[in-house]
Amino acid sequence: MHSSRTRAGVAALAAVGVLFAGCTSGPGGAYSSRDQPETPATSDAIERPVAPSGELSEKLQDQLQAVLEKTMEQYGVPGAAAGVWLPGTGSWTTASGLADIEAKAPVTEDMSWPIRSITKSYTVTMLLELADEGTLSLDDTLESYVPGVTNGDQITLLELANMSSGVADYVTEEFFTEFAKDQFKVYTLAELNSGVLGQPAQFAPGTKHVYTNANTNLLGAVIEKATGSDYATALQERILDPLRQADTEYITDVADWTAPHAVGYMPDPDSGGRIPADQNPSILGAAGAMFSTLDDGRVWAETLGSGALLRPETQALREVGNTIEKPPYDLYAVGMGETQGWLGHNGEGLGFTAATFHNPGSGASIVIYMNTSNLPDGSHPADQAFRALAQVVADAG
Repeated sequence: MHSSRTRAGVAALAAVGVLFAGCTSGPGGAYSSRDQPETPATSDAIERPVAPSGELSEKLQDQLQAVLEKTMEQYGVPGAAAGVWLPGTGSWTTASGLADIEAKAPVTEDMSWPIRSITKSYTVTMLLELADEGTLSLDDTLESYVPGVTNGDQITLLELANMSSGVADYVTEEFFTEFAKDQFKVYTLAELNSGVLGQPAQFAPGTKHVYTNANTNLLGAVIEKATGSDYATALQERILDPLRQADTEYITDVADWTAPHAVGYMPDPDSGGRIPADQNPSILGAAGAMFSTLDDGRVWAETLGSGALLRPETQALREVGNTIEKPPYDLYAVGMGETQGWLGHNGEGLGFTAATFHNPGSGASIVIYMNTSNLPDGSHPADQAFRALAQVVADAG
Protein backbone atom coordinates (compact mmCIF):
# COMPACT_ATOMS: atom_id res chain seq x y z
CA MET A 1 0.00 0.00 0.00
CA HIS A 2 1.31 3.48 -0.89
CA SER A 3 2.34 5.44 2.19
CA SER A 4 0.05 8.37 1.38
CA ARG A 5 -2.92 6.01 1.19
CA THR A 6 -1.92 4.53 4.54
CA ARG A 7 -1.83 7.96 6.11
CA ALA A 8 -5.11 8.82 4.41
CA GLY A 9 -6.70 5.74 5.95
CA VAL A 10 -5.58 6.68 9.43
CA ALA A 11 -6.73 10.26 8.81
CA ALA A 12 -10.12 8.91 7.79
CA LEU A 13 -10.34 6.98 11.03
CA ALA A 14 -9.55 10.17 12.91
CA ALA A 15 -12.40 11.89 11.12
CA VAL A 16 -14.72 9.00 11.91
CA GLY A 17 -13.89 9.12 15.59
CA VAL A 18 -13.58 12.85 16.22
CA LEU A 19 -15.72 14.09 19.11
CA PHE A 20 -18.25 16.67 17.99
CA ALA A 21 -19.19 18.92 20.93
CA GLY A 22 -22.75 20.17 21.08
CA CYS A 23 -24.61 22.53 23.38
CA THR A 24 -25.24 22.02 27.05
CA SER A 25 -29.00 21.62 26.96
CA GLY A 26 -30.49 18.41 28.33
CA PRO A 27 -32.31 15.84 26.22
CA GLY A 28 -35.79 16.87 25.17
CA GLY A 29 -38.88 14.98 26.22
CA ALA A 30 -39.58 12.05 28.50
CA TYR A 31 -40.86 8.71 27.37
CA SER A 32 -41.43 5.21 28.66
CA SER A 33 -42.56 2.27 26.57
CA ARG A 34 -44.27 0.93 29.68
CA ASP A 35 -46.92 3.61 29.15
CA GLN A 36 -47.77 2.38 25.65
CA PRO A 37 -51.15 0.99 24.51
CA GLU A 38 -51.64 -2.74 24.82
CA THR A 39 -51.48 -3.46 21.08
CA PRO A 40 -47.99 -2.70 19.75
CA ALA A 41 -47.32 -1.36 16.28
CA THR A 42 -45.59 -3.79 13.95
CA SER A 43 -43.84 -3.45 10.61
CA ASP A 44 -45.62 -6.50 9.16
CA ALA A 45 -48.23 -4.45 7.30
CA ILE A 46 -45.87 -1.72 6.09
CA GLU A 47 -45.87 -1.25 2.33
CA ARG A 48 -42.85 -0.13 0.34
CA PRO A 49 -43.52 3.51 -0.61
CA VAL A 50 -44.11 3.95 -4.34
CA ALA A 51 -42.26 6.66 -6.26
CA PRO A 52 -44.43 9.48 -7.64
CA SER A 53 -45.46 8.71 -11.21
CA GLY A 54 -44.21 10.75 -14.12
CA GLU A 55 -41.22 13.01 -14.52
CA LEU A 56 -40.69 16.50 -13.22
CA SER A 57 -40.93 19.29 -15.78
CA GLU A 58 -37.96 19.69 -18.08
CA LYS A 59 -37.32 23.16 -16.64
CA LEU A 60 -37.24 21.85 -13.07
CA GLN A 61 -35.02 18.93 -14.03
CA ASP A 62 -32.57 21.33 -15.69
CA GLN A 63 -32.49 23.48 -12.56
CA LEU A 64 -31.89 20.48 -10.32
CA GLN A 65 -29.14 19.14 -12.57
CA ALA A 66 -27.46 22.54 -12.70
CA VAL A 67 -27.25 22.98 -8.93
CA LEU A 68 -26.03 19.41 -8.48
CA GLU A 69 -23.24 19.92 -11.00
CA LYS A 70 -22.36 23.28 -9.46
CA THR A 71 -21.98 21.63 -6.06
CA MET A 72 -19.88 18.84 -7.54
CA GLU A 73 -17.58 21.39 -9.18
CA GLN A 74 -17.34 23.48 -6.02
CA TYR A 75 -16.21 20.55 -3.87
CA GLY A 76 -14.29 18.56 -6.48
CA VAL A 77 -16.70 15.62 -6.45
CA PRO A 78 -15.96 13.12 -9.25
CA GLY A 79 -19.36 11.42 -9.27
CA ALA A 80 -22.84 11.52 -7.77
CA ALA A 81 -26.24 9.87 -7.88
CA ALA A 82 -29.24 11.92 -6.81
CA GLY A 83 -33.01 11.86 -6.80
CA VAL A 84 -35.90 14.21 -6.04
CA TRP A 85 -39.41 12.85 -5.60
CA LEU A 86 -42.41 15.20 -5.39
CA PRO A 87 -45.82 13.59 -4.74
CA GLY A 88 -48.41 14.63 -7.31
CA THR A 89 -45.73 16.20 -9.48
CA GLY A 90 -43.20 13.55 -10.48
CA SER A 91 -39.69 12.20 -10.02
CA TRP A 92 -36.18 13.07 -11.12
CA THR A 93 -33.12 10.86 -10.79
CA THR A 94 -29.67 11.35 -12.21
CA ALA A 95 -26.20 9.82 -12.35
CA SER A 96 -23.46 12.40 -12.92
CA GLY A 97 -19.73 12.22 -13.36
CA LEU A 98 -17.30 9.40 -12.74
CA ALA A 99 -17.55 6.42 -10.43
CA ASP A 100 -13.89 5.62 -11.13
CA ILE A 101 -11.53 8.36 -12.29
CA GLU A 102 -8.75 6.08 -13.46
CA ALA A 103 -11.05 3.79 -15.42
CA LYS A 104 -13.18 6.74 -16.61
CA ALA A 105 -16.23 4.69 -15.58
CA PRO A 106 -19.44 6.70 -15.23
CA VAL A 107 -21.80 6.64 -12.26
CA THR A 108 -25.02 4.71 -12.90
CA GLU A 109 -28.32 5.09 -11.09
CA ASP A 110 -28.39 1.47 -9.89
CA MET A 111 -25.02 1.52 -8.10
CA SER A 112 -24.55 0.56 -4.45
CA TRP A 113 -23.25 3.30 -2.13
CA PRO A 114 -21.99 3.37 1.47
CA ILE A 115 -24.53 5.43 3.41
CA ARG A 116 -22.28 5.72 6.48
CA SER A 117 -24.05 7.46 9.39
CA ILE A 118 -27.47 7.13 7.78
CA THR A 119 -27.08 3.68 9.35
CA LYS A 120 -27.71 5.39 12.70
CA SER A 121 -31.26 6.20 11.64
CA TYR A 122 -31.92 2.50 10.97
CA THR A 123 -30.41 1.46 14.32
CA VAL A 124 -32.40 3.99 16.33
CA THR A 125 -35.57 3.12 14.42
CA MET A 126 -35.16 -0.50 15.52
CA LEU A 127 -34.71 0.67 19.10
CA LEU A 128 -37.90 2.74 18.91
CA GLU A 129 -39.79 -0.17 17.38
CA LEU A 130 -38.75 -2.34 20.33
CA ALA A 131 -39.92 0.38 22.70
CA ASP A 132 -43.27 0.58 20.90
CA GLU A 133 -43.65 -3.17 21.27
CA GLY A 134 -42.83 -3.07 24.99
CA THR A 135 -39.73 -5.25 24.58
CA LEU A 136 -37.69 -2.51 26.24
CA SER A 137 -38.15 0.98 27.62
CA LEU A 138 -36.21 4.04 26.54
CA ASP A 139 -35.86 4.73 30.27
CA ASP A 140 -33.90 1.48 30.70
CA THR A 141 -30.30 2.02 31.67
CA LEU A 142 -27.41 0.79 29.57
CA GLU A 143 -25.92 -1.31 32.38
CA SER A 144 -28.61 -3.98 32.07
CA TYR A 145 -27.66 -4.56 28.42
CA VAL A 146 -23.94 -3.69 28.21
CA PRO A 147 -22.19 -3.88 31.61
CA GLY A 148 -18.98 -2.02 32.30
CA VAL A 149 -19.60 1.38 30.67
CA THR A 150 -18.84 4.31 32.96
CA ASN A 151 -22.15 5.75 34.26
CA GLY A 152 -23.92 2.84 32.60
CA ASP A 153 -26.28 2.57 35.57
CA GLN A 154 -27.41 6.15 34.88
CA ILE A 155 -27.33 6.38 31.08
CA THR A 156 -30.71 5.70 29.49
CA LEU A 157 -31.29 4.23 26.05
CA LEU A 158 -32.89 7.52 25.00
CA GLU A 159 -29.72 9.39 25.98
CA LEU A 160 -27.70 7.07 23.76
CA ALA A 161 -30.12 7.65 20.91
CA ASN A 162 -30.04 11.46 21.13
CA MET A 163 -26.29 11.68 21.76
CA SER A 164 -26.53 12.96 25.34
CA SER A 165 -25.10 9.92 27.15
CA GLY A 166 -21.56 11.19 27.70
CA VAL A 167 -19.98 7.82 26.86
CA ALA A 168 -16.36 7.78 25.74
CA ASP A 169 -15.67 7.09 22.08
CA TYR A 170 -14.08 3.79 21.09
CA VAL A 171 -11.53 5.42 18.77
CA THR A 172 -8.77 5.56 21.38
CA GLU A 173 -5.00 5.69 20.95
CA GLU A 174 -4.99 1.91 21.34
CA PHE A 175 -7.52 1.56 18.54
CA PHE A 176 -5.51 3.92 16.31
CA THR A 177 -2.40 1.82 16.88
CA GLU A 178 -4.16 -1.44 16.11
CA PHE A 179 -5.87 -0.02 13.04
CA ALA A 180 -2.61 1.39 11.65
CA LYS A 181 -1.08 -2.11 11.81
CA ASP A 182 -3.93 -3.71 9.86
CA GLN A 183 -6.40 -1.36 8.18
CA PHE A 184 -8.37 -4.30 6.80
CA LYS A 185 -9.10 -6.17 10.00
CA VAL A 186 -12.83 -6.92 10.26
CA TYR A 187 -13.98 -5.71 13.67
CA THR A 188 -17.03 -7.11 15.42
CA LEU A 189 -19.55 -4.89 17.15
CA ALA A 190 -18.42 -6.34 20.48
CA GLU A 191 -14.81 -5.39 19.70
CA LEU A 192 -15.81 -1.81 18.91
CA ASN A 193 -17.83 -1.53 22.10
CA SER A 194 -15.02 -3.01 24.19
CA GLY A 195 -13.07 0.19 23.56
CA VAL A 196 -15.68 2.12 25.57
CA LEU A 197 -15.67 -0.12 28.64
CA GLY A 198 -14.15 1.48 31.72
CA GLN A 199 -13.19 4.67 29.88
CA PRO A 200 -13.79 8.04 31.57
CA ALA A 201 -17.09 9.66 30.64
CA GLN A 202 -17.00 12.79 28.51
CA PHE A 203 -19.68 14.42 30.67
CA ALA A 204 -22.54 13.55 33.02
CA PRO A 205 -25.47 11.87 31.26
CA GLY A 206 -28.05 14.31 29.91
CA THR A 207 -25.98 17.47 30.38
CA LYS A 208 -24.63 17.91 26.83
CA HIS A 209 -25.11 16.58 23.31
CA VAL A 210 -21.96 15.20 21.67
CA TYR A 211 -22.21 13.18 18.48
CA THR A 212 -20.16 9.96 18.53
CA ASN A 213 -20.42 6.57 16.85
CA ALA A 214 -20.03 4.89 20.24
CA ASN A 215 -23.57 5.87 21.25
CA THR A 216 -25.10 4.03 18.31
CA ASN A 217 -22.82 1.01 18.43
CA LEU A 218 -23.83 0.47 22.05
CA LEU A 219 -27.45 0.61 20.89
CA GLY A 220 -26.58 -2.08 18.35
CA ALA A 221 -25.58 -4.31 21.27
CA VAL A 222 -28.80 -3.40 23.10
CA ILE A 223 -30.81 -4.46 20.03
CA GLU A 224 -28.93 -7.75 19.85
CA LYS A 225 -29.67 -8.55 23.49
CA ALA A 226 -33.30 -7.44 23.29
CA THR A 227 -34.06 -9.42 20.11
CA GLY A 228 -31.79 -12.42 20.66
CA SER A 229 -30.47 -11.94 17.11
CA ASP A 230 -27.26 -10.50 15.72
CA TYR A 231 -27.55 -6.94 14.43
CA ALA A 232 -27.63 -7.86 10.74
CA THR A 233 -30.43 -10.38 11.26
CA ALA A 234 -32.51 -7.99 13.34
CA LEU A 235 -32.08 -5.29 10.70
CA GLN A 236 -33.11 -7.66 7.92
CA GLU A 237 -36.18 -8.95 9.72
CA ARG A 238 -37.40 -5.70 11.24
CA ILE A 239 -36.78 -3.17 8.44
CA LEU A 240 -35.20 -4.39 5.21
CA ASP A 241 -37.58 -7.27 4.52
CA PRO A 242 -40.81 -5.40 5.43
CA LEU A 243 -39.77 -2.48 3.19
CA ARG A 244 -38.44 -4.83 0.49
CA GLN A 245 -35.09 -3.04 0.50
CA ALA A 246 -33.38 -5.86 -1.36
CA ASP A 247 -30.45 -3.67 -2.38
CA THR A 248 -29.67 -2.39 1.12
CA GLU A 249 -27.14 -4.33 3.19
CA TYR A 250 -25.20 -4.26 6.44
CA ILE A 251 -21.62 -5.11 5.40
CA THR A 252 -18.61 -5.35 7.68
CA ASP A 253 -16.20 -7.16 5.32
CA VAL A 254 -15.59 -5.02 2.23
CA ALA A 255 -15.02 -8.22 0.24
CA ASP A 256 -18.79 -8.73 0.49
CA TRP A 257 -19.47 -5.43 -1.28
CA THR A 258 -19.89 -7.08 -4.66
CA ALA A 259 -22.58 -4.91 -6.25
CA PRO A 260 -21.46 -2.37 -8.88
CA HIS A 261 -20.21 0.69 -7.01
CA ALA A 262 -18.12 3.82 -7.17
CA VAL A 263 -14.60 4.37 -5.87
CA GLY A 264 -14.46 6.69 -2.86
CA TYR A 265 -11.91 9.52 -2.89
CA MET A 266 -10.17 11.53 -0.20
CA PRO A 267 -7.54 14.28 -0.25
CA ASP A 268 -3.97 13.01 -0.63
CA PRO A 269 -2.02 14.12 2.49
CA ASP A 270 1.06 14.64 0.30
CA SER A 271 -0.20 16.33 -2.87
CA GLY A 272 -3.64 17.60 -1.93
CA GLY A 273 -5.06 15.74 -4.91
CA ARG A 274 -7.60 12.91 -4.77
CA ILE A 275 -6.69 9.32 -4.00
CA PRO A 276 -8.88 6.25 -3.59
CA ALA A 277 -9.81 5.58 0.03
CA ASP A 278 -9.36 2.08 1.40
CA GLN A 279 -12.64 0.68 2.66
CA ASN A 280 -13.18 -0.99 6.02
CA PRO A 281 -16.83 -0.58 7.02
CA SER A 282 -16.38 -2.77 10.08
CA ILE A 283 -14.84 0.15 12.01
CA LEU A 284 -18.25 1.86 11.83
CA GLY A 285 -20.49 -1.00 12.95
CA ALA A 286 -24.13 -0.23 13.76
CA ALA A 287 -23.27 3.46 13.44
CA GLY A 288 -22.23 3.37 9.79
CA ALA A 289 -21.73 0.05 7.98
CA MET A 290 -24.80 0.04 5.72
CA PHE A 291 -24.89 0.24 1.92
CA SER A 292 -27.83 1.18 -0.26
CA THR A 293 -29.04 2.32 -3.68
CA LEU A 294 -30.81 5.41 -4.91
CA ASP A 295 -34.28 3.88 -4.99
CA ASP A 296 -33.89 2.14 -1.63
CA GLY A 297 -32.68 5.49 -0.32
CA ARG A 298 -35.93 7.03 -1.53
CA VAL A 299 -37.87 4.37 0.36
CA TRP A 300 -35.93 5.01 3.56
CA ALA A 301 -36.18 8.80 3.28
CA GLU A 302 -39.98 8.62 3.21
CA THR A 303 -40.21 5.89 5.84
CA LEU A 304 -37.89 7.69 8.25
CA GLY A 305 -39.32 11.16 7.77
CA SER A 306 -42.96 10.06 7.92
CA GLY A 307 -42.49 7.75 10.91
CA ALA A 308 -44.27 4.92 9.10
CA LEU A 309 -42.66 2.21 11.26
CA LEU A 310 -43.46 3.91 14.57
CA ARG A 311 -46.37 5.08 16.65
CA PRO A 312 -47.20 8.77 16.07
CA GLU A 313 -46.21 9.65 19.64
CA THR A 314 -42.88 7.88 19.17
CA GLN A 315 -42.19 9.74 15.93
CA ALA A 316 -43.05 12.98 17.74
CA LEU A 317 -40.52 12.07 20.43
CA ARG A 318 -37.74 11.40 17.92
CA GLU A 319 -38.31 14.81 16.32
CA VAL A 320 -37.40 16.63 19.56
CA GLY A 321 -34.03 18.08 18.61
CA ASN A 322 -31.09 19.88 20.13
CA THR A 323 -28.31 22.01 18.71
CA ILE A 324 -25.21 19.98 17.94
CA GLU A 325 -21.99 21.25 16.38
CA LYS A 326 -21.61 18.54 13.75
CA PRO A 327 -22.79 16.91 11.49
CA PRO A 328 -24.50 19.76 9.62
CA TYR A 329 -28.11 19.88 10.80
CA ASP A 330 -30.21 22.68 12.24
CA LEU A 331 -31.05 20.27 15.07
CA TYR A 332 -30.14 16.68 15.89
CA ALA A 333 -32.93 14.66 17.47
CA VAL A 334 -33.29 10.93 18.16
CA GLY A 335 -31.28 9.16 15.47
CA MET A 336 -32.47 11.76 12.98
CA GLY A 337 -31.56 15.30 11.97
CA GLU A 338 -33.73 18.27 11.01
CA THR A 339 -32.77 20.91 8.47
CA GLN A 340 -35.22 23.61 7.38
CA GLY A 341 -38.21 21.35 7.97
CA TRP A 342 -36.67 18.31 6.28
CA LEU A 343 -36.10 15.19 8.41
CA GLY A 344 -33.38 12.65 7.67
CA HIS A 345 -29.73 11.84 8.11
CA ASN A 346 -26.32 12.51 6.57
CA GLY A 347 -23.37 10.17 6.25
CA GLU A 348 -19.66 10.75 5.63
CA GLY A 349 -16.31 9.01 5.69
CA LEU A 350 -13.77 6.84 3.88
CA GLY A 351 -14.33 8.56 0.53
CA PHE A 352 -18.10 8.94 0.45
CA THR A 353 -20.81 11.36 1.59
CA ALA A 354 -24.57 10.80 1.56
CA ALA A 355 -27.78 12.62 2.45
CA THR A 356 -31.30 11.18 2.78
CA PHE A 357 -34.15 13.56 3.66
CA HIS A 358 -37.94 13.80 3.61
CA ASN A 359 -40.24 16.78 4.08
CA PRO A 360 -43.33 15.66 6.02
CA GLY A 361 -45.24 18.80 5.04
CA SER A 362 -44.95 18.36 1.27
CA GLY A 363 -44.17 14.64 1.14
CA ALA A 364 -41.05 15.36 -0.94
CA SER A 365 -37.88 13.29 -0.61
CA ILE A 366 -34.28 13.97 -1.66
CA VAL A 367 -31.39 11.48 -1.73
CA ILE A 368 -27.79 12.19 -2.74
CA TYR A 369 -24.69 9.97 -2.82
CA MET A 370 -21.21 11.32 -3.67
CA ASN A 371 -17.75 9.77 -3.85
CA THR A 372 -15.67 12.37 -1.98
CA SER A 373 -15.23 12.93 1.75
CA ASN A 374 -13.03 14.43 4.47
CA LEU A 375 -12.41 17.73 2.70
CA PRO A 376 -9.84 20.00 4.37
CA ASP A 377 -12.39 22.71 5.16
CA GLY A 378 -14.78 20.21 6.75
CA SER A 379 -17.46 20.65 4.08
CA HIS A 380 -20.06 17.94 3.56
CA PRO A 381 -20.69 17.87 -0.23
CA ALA A 382 -23.81 15.70 -0.12
CA ASP A 383 -25.42 17.88 2.54
CA GLN A 384 -24.61 20.99 0.53
CA ALA A 385 -26.14 19.38 -2.55
CA PHE A 386 -29.25 18.43 -0.54
CA ARG A 387 -29.69 22.01 0.64
CA ALA A 388 -29.28 23.34 -2.90
CA LEU A 389 -31.78 20.87 -4.35
CA ALA A 390 -34.24 21.59 -1.52
CA GLN A 391 -34.02 25.30 -2.33
CA VAL A 392 -34.82 24.61 -5.99
CA VAL A 393 -37.84 22.59 -4.90
CA ALA A 394 -38.96 25.37 -2.54
CA ASP A 395 -38.56 28.03 -5.21
CA ALA A 396 -40.59 25.95 -7.64
CA GLY A 397 -43.48 26.07 -5.18
